[in-house]
Amino acid sequence: MIKGTSKAAKKQASWEREEKCWKFLQPFLEQLHGLVDRRIVKTWLNLVMVILMHGHRDHGWLLSELGDHLLGGERGPAGVKRIASLLHSVKWESKLILDYLWKKANQRVKELRQPKDAAYVIWDESVLEQSERLKAEGLCAVRSTKAARLKRIKPGYFNPPTDRPIFVPGINWLQVLVTGMKGTPVLAHLCWWTPRGEKASKKREEESKILKKVLKMWGRKVIHIWDRGFAGSPWTILALDHDLRFILRWNKNYHLIGSDGRKHEAWKISRSKRSWEDRMIWDARRRCHRKTGVIAFPVHLPEDDRPLFLVVSRLGYGRKPWDLITTEPVLNPEQAWNIIFAYARRWQIEMSLRFTKSEMAFASPRLIQWEARLKFLLIASLAYAFLLALLPDTDFLLAFISRYCHRTGKWRRAISAPLYRVRLALSRLWLDHRPHSLPTLISG
Repeated sequence: MIKGTSKAAKKQASWEREEKCWKFLQPFLEQLHGLVDRRIVKTWLNLVMVILMHGHRDHGWLLSELGDHLLGGERGPAGVKRIASLLHSVKWESKLILDYLWKKANQRVKELRQPKDAAYVIWDESVLEQSERLKAEGLCAVRSTKAARLKRIKPGYFNPPTDRPIFVPGINWLQVLVTGMKGTPVLAHLCWWTPRGEKASKKREEESKILKKVLKMWGRKVIHIWDRGFAGSPWTILALDHDLRFILRWNKNYHLIGSDGRKHEAWKISRSKRSWEDRMIWDARRRCHRKTGVIAFPVHLPEDDRPLFLVVSRLGYGRKPWDLITTEPVLNPEQAWNIIFAYARRWQIEMSLRFTKSEMAFASPRLIQWEARLKFLLIASLAYAFLLALLPDTDFLLAFISRYCHRTGKWRRAISAPLYRVRLALSRLWLDHRPHSLPTLISG
C-alpha cells in the first residue's frame, strides 16, 4: 500500500514500480543478455520505461522524441542512436519476445487449470492504419475504421453518406489473449502480416500457424473464442480436424443442418421457438440490465456431419441476437448460459485493441524496415503486458490511481477504465521521480 505523501514515500513507490517492471522482464532480459552487449540490454529496459512514461497517440513514437526522453537535452541524438542500435541489431530477433509472451500465457493457463476453471483463448483481427506513410516495407490496403467512424452523420451536420469503404495504407494485425471467466487477461501473441512484398503471406496461413502452436501447447485444455470474422466452413472444419474446443459466433445468413436434417440459414433454425429461460443480465458496456433469453439446437455443417450446438442469445427488442456454434455439449439452460457468458468475455480483446491503438500509439512508429518496426511494436507490447500484470493487485491499484491519477466527478470515478489511469499514474510518478535505471537527464 502507498502510505504518506512525502518525497521519500514517492521515491519508495517509484522504486517499487521499477523493481516490479524489472522482475516482470527479468527472464527475457537474461536471455537477451546472452546474445547482445549489456548496454543494449539496458537500453531495452529503459525503452520500455520511456514508452510507459511518454508513449501517447498524440505524441507518437518518434525516435527523436524517445531519444530525448531517454537522455535529454544535448544528449538526445545519442539516445536516438542507442534506440536505433537496439532495433536494427541483427543479434536478436522479434521471435524472442513472442516466445516470452507464450510462456507467460502458458503460466496463466496452468493457474486457471489448477482449480479446474475454464481457460479461454480469445482471438481477434484488426489493422494498423498508416495513412500518411508510403515508403515503409510491407504496407498494403486495409479498410479504415477511423474513416468509417468520421463519416457517421452528426445531428445538425449532414453530409450524404456513402456505403463505399475507404482503404488506406497499413498492415494486418492478429492478437490472442488468454483469460478465465474472471480476472485479468494475459497477452499471449501478436502478429502483423501483409499480402505484399518480400514478407507476403495469406490470412489463413498466419492463423493456421498460430492454431498449430496453440494445439501443441494446450490441446483440449482451453476453449477458443472467435468472432464472425472466423465464421465459415473452412475454418470450422479445420478446428474440428484438430479436435479443438471452441465457441464461434456464426453469421446468421450462413447455412447449417438442423435437427430435421434440412439446410437452413442460421436465423431460421431458432425462428418461432420460445426461449428456454430468460434472465436480467447486466450490460457492462451500456451500464443497464437487459432481459436476455437463451435457447440451443443440435446442428452440423453442410460439408461435415460432426455434431455441433447452435446457442442463440436473444438480447431484447432492437438488439441483434448472438448465434453461437460450439463443440461443448448444450443440453440444458445452465450449459447454454455458460456459453453465452464465455463469449461475453471476448469483449476483453476489443478493449485491448482499443487501448494499444489509442493509449499505446501502436499505429505511430515511423520505421521503414519491417523487422525493425516489428521489434518496436513487440517491445511496446511487453510494456502493455506489464500494465496488465499490475491489475490483479487491486488493493495497491486503487490507492495508486487515487493518489497519482485522481479524478473528480461521479462519471469519472464510476467508469471502469483502470488501465488508462494506471498508465497515467505510473507516468506521473516516474516523471516526478525518475527510475534509477534511467540515465540522469541533462537539460539543454
